[in-house]
Amino acid sequence: MRTRLTDLAEQAGVSTATVSRVLNGKHGVSAQARQAVLAALDVLGYERPEKLRMRSAGLVGLVVPELSNPVFPAFAQVIETMLTDRGYTPLLCTQSPGGTTEDQYVELLLEHGVDGIVFVSGLHADTSASKDRYHRLRGRGVPLVLVNGFAEGVDAPAVSTDDTAAMDQAFRHLWSLGHRSIGLAIGPTRFVPARRKREAFAELLERHAGVTDPDPHVVSTLFTVEGGHAAATELFRSGHTAVVCGSDMMALGAVRAARTLGLSVPDDVSVVGFDDSPLIAFTDPPLTTVRQPVAAMGHAAVSALVGEITGTPAARAELLFHPELVVRGSTGSAPEHAATTAETAPASL
Repeated sequence: MRTRLTDLAEQAGVSTATVSRVLNGKHGVSAQARQAVLAALDVLGYERPEKLRMRSAGLVGLVVPELSNPVFPAFAQVIETMLTDRGYTPLLCTQSPGGTTEDQYVELLLEHGVDGIVFVSGLHADTSASKDRYHRLRGRGVPLVLVNGFAEGVDAPAVSTDDTAAMDQAFRHLWSLGHRSIGLAIGPTRFVPARRKREAFAELLERHAGVTDPDPHVVSTLFTVEGGHAAATELFRSGHTAVVCGSDMMALGAVRAARTLGLSVPDDVSVVGFDDSPLIAFTDPPLTTVRQPVAAMGHAAVSALVGEITGTPAARAELLFHPELVVRGSTGSAPEHAATTAETAPASL
């Protein structure tokens, strides 16, 4: 028992006396310390004592895309943790190509009598998909929250990263480094976040470089390493010295494309990602990226859903969260020859 107390105290960063009070259900322990001890129990593989097993306040579905992109597990972890802290039991539904669809997961969640559902980058973000599925859920009284993909007319709170601000930060960073041949590698523009980034990029091109036709500087592909590789290859071959990518996975593909073409990152070309996924700081080179405020967005999504469940509905206006540019090693000054070219033809890109 003493060994277990010591291990738990070290893992949780509290005293053994605090661990003992939590395990015995005694008062005088802060909520933060209690949560740290419970987390330590789970991490170290100990079964929680019966008195610490809270009765669930209800089931909540969490529908996310495939987990190969690290930003989605990050959202899932934050939202699940916050739901658990509120007493709810999260049911994680992850999609994969050819696997269970969003609609099939929803039917399963309804069979389990869920109290609400959080959708992260789901069909609500696809402008080509019908929104009737969400209208039907609301017609049945199921509370919803939509993350990253505002769906006009759907009766649900929406939480998103400000894609316009994200693009502005990335573009201005590259421009300040002397890049005048900047390209955009983005996913399918039927998705709201991709469309917003492309529109912001087009406005920045016109404002800073006088370019009115963004098409030669934008490649739409998949939000994957392979998609980023293909898009960046095209952009680098057409003379772009910097590429802004719609995801960190695409940015890793862009770095690979540069090396395949014999280019150095960041000496010859620069790459900016989006998300600041876990471990991105440890890539080679460490990736400059625009960080999504995952924790703040997850907290807002859970707060909104719990409010919907408990009878205090949230506003239907989209709640936009400001991203943060994180400068690392994948961006540098534009090559001298590129700067010279830009000075003689500032609007040509």
